[in-house]
Amino acid sequence: MSSNLKAQIWCVAKDELRYWSRSKLALSILTIGIVLTLSSVVVTAFKMHELSEVRQAMQNTSEEAFMEQPDRHPHRMVHYGHYAFRVPSPLSMLDPGVDAYTGNSIFLEGHRQNSAMFADQKQSTGLTKLGSLSPAFIVQVIAPLLLILIGYSSVSRERESQTLSFLLSQGTSIFTLIIGKGLALFFVVCLILLPLAISGLFAISLGESPSIVIGFFIAYMLYLLVWVFFVLFFSTMFSKKSESFTALTFAWILFCIAMPRIASTTASVSVPSAGKLETDFAVIAALRKLGDGHNANDPAFTKLKTSLLQQYGVDSIEELPINFRGAVASASEAELTGVLNQFAEQRMEQELQQTLIARSFGWLSPKVAIRSLSMISAGTSIETHHRFIRETEDLRFRFVQSLNKAHTEQLSYVDDINRSKGEEAWKKASVSATNWRMIQGFKFKTDDAATRSSRSIIAFMQLSFWIVILSMFIGLIGRRTI
Repeated sequence: MSSNLKAQIWCVAKDELRYWSRSKLALSILTIGIVLTLSSVVVTAFKMHELSEVRQAMQNTSEEAFMEQPDRHPHRMVHYGHYAFRVPSPLSMLDPGVDAYTGNSIFLEGHRQNSAMFADQKQSTGLTKLGSLSPAFIVQVIAPLLLILIGYSSVSRERESQTLSFLLSQGTSIFTLIIGKGLALFFVVCLILLPLAISGLFAISLGESPSIVIGFFIAYMLYLLVWVFFVLFFSTMFSKKSESFTALTFAWILFCIAMPRIASTTASVSVPSAGKLETDFAVIAALRKLGDGHNANDPAFTKLKTSLLQQYGVDSIEELPINFRGAVASASEAELTGVLNQFAEQRMEQELQQTLIARSFGWLSPKVAIRSLSMISAGTSIETHHRFIRETEDLRFRFVQSLNKAHTEQLSYVDDINRSKGEEAWKKASVSATNWRMIQGFKFKTDDAATRSSRSIIAFMQLSFWIVILSMFIGLIGRRTI
């Protein structure tokens, strides 16, 4: 690019910025965009920092309350239960993702797989469910509208005022004009993204990977560049400002409002999933076939009884060197967990398939592409939530089976069945509180940078696709204008 061409582009860009600086509407819109983004970043950052500290404190409190329990029957502790909390990732201050809908803590107890609880959107009013003013929402939905309001007349204004033919006759090519106008809009993009860049540095100080933060920022830069290209395309295509504004407004409604809803609806229709009530009935029906783990005389455990008697060479369960009731509880929990995991994996597979179908609409809407990429990079996507479910379930199973092991090996069968015959009998049917320590140290971590980067490749490709396509359309319109 020659120095003369560069000078012309800079001249066009500075002239456009000068025009906006004289427009009260443009200055107001730009100020609103920056203030809205900055305030959202600050408020969300404080909220997430508070949530992080609160959840970590609650995790510690839950562990302390569990471990401070006195010597008692191990199965009582199975039902006493334990909480597991998910601490927000550093970038969740910018994009809370699915966390606001799925919940952030799970109560772990024997014989059950509980759902995540305390989701922000489930506890909010109907109005706030339409969309929280997170930084991600503002940049994904509000920022494109601000770019439209500022730049919709960039090229059409020159044509409507009949200055375009004059500029072309003076040796300024249409592409120089378009690039200059685009450069001015890019300056606006940088101002809008400045609060995100600052918060990204803060996320790095909290332990987030620099490569993830850089990729996160580049993704939003590409997304807003897509809308810069939209503005340039329609402004070049139409000869009147009103026409370009109408077309851009329609594009914003289609790609930012309608298409994400269409993507979600298509995903739920393409991969239907059973409702909670239907699933609960199916789970109950499957569990009934396993037998009652609280009843050692249940016919379902006859085979286990026979096997143990043969293994230890005794004639009755009272003569076994282990507590048969504990062995039944352990075997029952293993079978029950297998059934529950089967239903849970089926549900998570359906949710993942629905998510992937919805993400494929990124080829039809840049808003869908950036939404997927943003949640993946922030560590607030459905994949991360599913890993939280699996890790907490693994913790639940290990803690229940650890107590069942203490029940089996540290408590005699005779003392166990006689535990209700007075205080002394109850004490004999207790085990040491040192067995409660197995729940210490749970801390859920966000997916590593490599995993999140690999998941976001397709979304990056979708945004790049939009830029290439719009560049080609701008080129075609530009050649028609010459």
